[in-house]
Amino acid sequence: MTSANRRTAALFDAGPRQVAEASRTEGFFGGPGRRRWYGTYGDLGGSRPPLVVVHGGPGYPHYGLEPLAALADRGQPVVFYDQLGCGRSDRPEDPSLWTVELFVEELGALRDALGLDRVHLLGHSWGGTLVIEYLLTGPAGVDKAVLSSPLVDTALWIEEADRLKDELAPEVAATMRRHEAAGTTDTEEYLAAYQAFKERFVCRIVPLPEPLRRAEAEFGRQVYETMWGPSEAHATGTLKGYSALGRLPELSVPVLFVSGRHDEATPRQIERAHRATPGSRWVLLEESAHSGCLEQTALYLAVVADFLEPAALNPG
Repeated sequence: MTSANRRTAALFDAGPRQVAEASRTEGFFGGPGRRRWYGTYGDLGGSRPPLVVVHGGPGYPHYGLEPLAALADRGQPVVFYDQLGCGRSDRPEDPSLWTVELFVEELGALRDALGLDRVHLLGHSWGGTLVIEYLLTGPAGVDKAVLSSPLVDTALWIEEADRLKDELAPEVAATMRRHEAAGTTDTEEYLAAYQAFKERFVCRIVPLPEPLRRAEAEFGRQVYETMWGPSEAHATGTLKGYSALGRLPELSVPVLFVSGRHDEATPRQIERAHRATPGSRWVLLEESAHSGCLEQTALYLAVVADFLEPAALNPG
C-alpha cells in the first residue's frame, strides 16, 4: 500500500457521499424477458471514462460493490448493472442460457445502450473472469481494468480451496469433503460447515454486512449452480475446466489486481495471474478476505481511485 493510497483512503473516510447520490440514475436495457438493470453515478458525458462495475457470482448481484459509487465524489463516473438472472434484472428459467459468451455479449450491450465509447472496467471474482474474457475479444475504448479477486483458473481455485479447508477445524474440513464427494452438498450439515468456510475466506465481517445480505436474498441460484456449482469450494458446473492463465499475456490494457490476504482467491492464485499479465500491478489488502470492498472499504476505494487517475502510472 503506497503513501498516496493512504492519503486517498483518508478522503474516503472523511464523510458521507453527497455528489454520488445527487447524480444517480437507473434504468433497464434489453428486450422483454431479457431486461437488465443498470444504475449510474456521476456525469457519463464528462471527460473521464466511466468505471463499469462487473459483479461476481455468477448470479450474485452488484450490491457488495456499492461503495464504489463514492468514486463519483472525486469526478469518476460509475456504472453498475445486474447480470441477467439475478438482482433486479430478469430471470429467464433456461439453464442453457448461462454461458460465458452470453455475459460477454451483455457487457457489450450495456456499453452500446449507454453510449459508453470509452470505459474503465472493474470485475470482482467471476466478474474478473468476465472482464478478462471481454478484453480478449479486443473491444475498443477500454482504458484500464481492475481485476478484484478474480477467478483465473478453476483447477487452481479448487486446489487452493481444498488447502484452505485445512485451516478450519478438522471436523469442519472433513464434513465438507465428505459431502462434496458424496454429492450431498444440499444437507444442513454441509451448509453449516460451508458457513464456517465463508466466514473465514469470503467475508470476515460477522454478522454479514447488509449489502451482502441483500445480494444473497436476490441471488440467481440457477445461474450459479449451472456455471459454478453448489458452493465456492466445490466446482461442478460449466466453469469446472476454465482457465485464462495462458491467455493473460494477451491483455494489452493497464491492469490492477486487488485481493485479500485471507481471500479464497488466494495470494498464490493472484500472484500467478499478476506475473502472467504484462505490466500489471497487484495490491494485497492485509485485513480482507474475498470482500475487500466491504472489509477495507476506504483502502479499497483509494487503491482503485489512484489507479484510475488520468495521470496514474502503471509500473509492474
